[in-house]
Amino acid sequence: MRMLLIDRRAWQEGLKRAAGQYGLIGPVKEKEFHSFRPLKPGEMPDLAFQNSRLSPKHVVYPQTEPMFAYTLDEAREDRHLLKEVRREIPPRAVVGIRPCDAKAFVLVRLNFDTPDVQDPYWLRAYEATTFIGLGCNAPCSSCFCTTAGCGPFHEEGLDLLLADLGEAFAAKVLTPKGEAFARTAGWTAEAPAGAQSAFQERARAAEGRITSFVQTDHLKSIPVNDLYNAPFWEEVSFSCINCGTCTYSCPTCWCFDIQDETRGKSGVRLRLWDSCMYPLFTLHGSGHNPRGTKLHRVRQRFMHKLKYFVEKYDRGIQCVGCGRCVRLCPVNIDIRRVCNMMNGFAVSGEACAIP
Repeated sequence: MRMLLIDRRAWQEGLKRAAGQYGLIGPVKEKEFHSFRPLKPGEMPDLAFQNSRLSPKHVVYPQTEPMFAYTLDEAREDRHLLKEVRREIPPRAVVGIRPCDAKAFVLVRLNFDTPDVQDPYWLRAYEATTFIGLGCNAPCSSCFCTTAGCGPFHEEGLDLLLADLGEAFAAKVLTPKGEAFARTAGWTAEAPAGAQSAFQERARAAEGRITSFVQTDHLKSIPVNDLYNAPFWEEVSFSCINCGTCTYSCPTCWCFDIQDETRGKSGVRLRLWDSCMYPLFTLHGSGHNPRGTKLHRVRQRFMHKLKYFVEKYDRGIQCVGCGRCVRLCPVNIDIRRVCNMMNGFAVSGEACAIP
């Protein structure tokens, strides 16, 4: 692992050079929010942001993705035959992704890349992508990443990690993909000891600015049925309007639906983002719905992220502490409060009064 020093001029020139071999994706301000999208020729990513409103998970996992095409034309021998719509994905780089969003891809991969099943759509897109992270010098007030297995300068899931030093970037090379991107961009200057110290100082200072925390140490130990039947779910779900904002804004949510859309004699089978907050998500063909009330759906969301995931994969929670759901929920349901209630219930058998 080595560290580079990239001054502002070399930064812009390097991105222009890299654009010849990589499709560049970066944060761009649109009205009052930043979002990640492909950069136009000569366009630079706008790194003057805390975090984007929506995560860049759509880079690997599009909101709508064609999987197969088919025809209903009776005159054709291949009618009704599904043909894969193969999306060619040339090398691309996400520039300026926050460490929490990069870590989210690591968690999501556990679902799409298993010993038994590998999702080719997700994996092709992920493996074609280089992740250039930007450490958070000034985390949002709602961020709780340090207690969600992440942090403002977390390295997991990144190929390069940048620290903004003002007049230059210090860049930590983390993987061969990161090394290849730096070489393509012409970033070769080794960082002096002073820049390396500044990098570490920025990381420590950023962690010190995190003022929001969750407690997770007892989530695994409590029996599932006890937590499932805890008395606080009615209160937690009371204000929910099942809008799905929490799921669509979350970088670690992966629920999807598959639909066929036909026009004339041609059709396409699509994979689309879906949400466990919607009644139709679990509606059976028989008419039965095992999660027919919003209490069932809200409980499922939090139990999956904070209990089922922890047990299934024997690791931390399915959350990176980005705080998007906290900031965007229209009725102020707060995952930090719910997590602490669940963790406290594991200790006392009662819902802790967490403000």
